[in-house]
Amino acid sequence: MTASKQPKGESEKVVEKKMKPITALRLQRMIGLVIALFLLLAAVFLSLMVGAKPLSFSVVWEALFSSANSYDYTIIHESRIPRTIIALAVGPAFGLAGAVIQALTRNPLADPGILGVNAGAAFAVALAVGVFSITSITSYIWFALVGAFVATIAIYFIGGGAGKKSPSPEQIVLAGVAMAAALNGITTALSLINSRAFAGMLNWRIGSIARKGLEDLWPILPFLVIGLIVALAIAPALNAIAFGDDRASSLGVNVNRMRILGLIAVTLLAGGATAIAGPIVFIGLMVPHCVRWFVGPDQPWIFLYSVVVAPLILLLSDIIGRVVMSPAEVPVGIITGFVGAPILLILVRRRKASSL
Repeated sequence: MTASKQPKGESEKVVEKKMKPITALRLQRMIGLVIALFLLLAAVFLSLMVGAKPLSFSVVWEALFSSANSYDYTIIHESRIPRTIIALAVGPAFGLAGAVIQALTRNPLADPGILGVNAGAAFAVALAVGVFSITSITSYIWFALVGAFVATIAIYFIGGGAGKKSPSPEQIVLAGVAMAAALNGITTALSLINSRAFAGMLNWRIGSIARKGLEDLWPILPFLVIGLIVALAIAPALNAIAFGDDRASSLGVNVNRMRILGLIAVTLLAGGATAIAGPIVFIGLMVPHCVRWFVGPDQPWIFLYSVVVAPLILLLSDIIGRVVMSPAEVPVGIITGFVGAPILLILVRRRKASSL
């Protein structure tokens, strides 16, 4: 009896030793997520306070919960609240789209632009403005969504998705790069031919969340929500795909179905966000990369963190853009490029952060 109990005791010790680092990592992730949420809340209030006319916290708080007809009230409710809410909507979309495409392609340096989603949306908008003379955002938003859908489907089939076997990550990447280059060239040509029509879209092409109202967001919001749900639903399966298609199939994952769902999620998220805010760079590339360094290669946690950290970085970048050349503003797409490039270079040199 004594001999039979000894192995059981040793086994329990082994299990306990294995559980300790898992429990510690889970606790670290949860604490980090709570901190990120608090930082996001602080960034929201900063977004409401900072601008051409700085407002105190007490003024913002009073304006949020009162209906006083004042200049400060007008600034907050007609400009800063819509701007902040749009950032809270498109930030997670860009970040999560980047996380999905990095998991699908098993490439930690991939982003939504690699599928040509941004290029497809921009090309469709250029077509709407240059050919059909549509300059209202509520009208060309739909062109952007259609362009994103068509570009993603085309890339999937060009990459080999028309056959029985799903296209490899390398094929999707090459097809996306080629498609993006071609569409960006055509878009630039259209903007040069009719420069007057494109003058009002300059901020959109750079990437901006300024001078947009909530009425511009509502038509896009359902697409973003559906994309969010699809992405979170396939997150556990993407953990298996990270080991390769053959290993994922042996674990019971339908790789082709997951890849199609992933492409749909990326199209809805990045296409919808690009439609309203323009092709904001580095959010989809930088955020999942930073998050992976902290939480490890577990896709559900990467996705969850990306939903919180992406709008945090977008809001902070937008705040910097408001004050760096005050009273003029720098579009947030330029700031994310300046902030994202050095951070990404630092992370690329870290072996832990550069691997999936």
